[in-house]
Amino acid sequence: MQSKILVAALAAMIATTPLLAQKVPQRTEAQLKALYDEHVKDFDYLLGDWSFTSVSKEFGKGRGFWTAMRMAEGPEILDEFRIVGDSGETWYASSTFRGYNAMLDQWELISVDQGRGLHDFGTARRVGKEMHIEQTFGSMSPQPFLWRIRYYNIQPDRFSWTADRSPDGGKTWQKEYLQIEARRIGPARSLGQLAPARKTSG
Repeated sequence: MQSKILVAALAAMIATTPLLAQKVPQRTEAQLKALYDEHVKDFDYLLGDWSFTSVSKEFGKGRGFWTAMRMAEGPEILDEFRIVGDSGETWYASSTFRGYNAMLDQWELISVDQGRGLHDFGTARRVGKEMHIEQTFGSMSPQPFLWRIRYYNIQPDRFSWTADRSPDGGKTWQKEYLQIEARRIGPARSLGQLAPARKTSG
């Protein structure tokens, strides 16, 4: 388990520029394990299948589906977010990989949509009964936006989600730019092993 934490932290730092400027604190193995045990299930409420309705200040009302699954070999979570039209056609889809970094005591997120690469980096922390995320979207576009996202009213069968958006790195904010109400339609599940262990053939 300890090695998985270290590998995940190293991979995240290599893949994302914002982490390179951070000073990694010195923690004992006992401290790392305590932090891991305390926070490893912070995002478990998101596991499963959801339908949601949304209200955007830019695009109005919307709806879609959201699925999150735990990876087979660790606490990391992969989720897919999809906005659909009235006939079920996809209007927008993105995927996010979430992993807890005990070294920095924070969750780290990378989101990707078509043709944008792995640049929309964010961090998250549990605050009381809520989860708070700060993440940049559109990093490779002419106009990136910084988002402050809050999951709240988290229950087994529902949660609420709201986001403020900043076009200038946090100097000014569009309050409640997007709001989401999600309802569970499927149970928690794991992705399963993509490359299961097996005996090699002679």
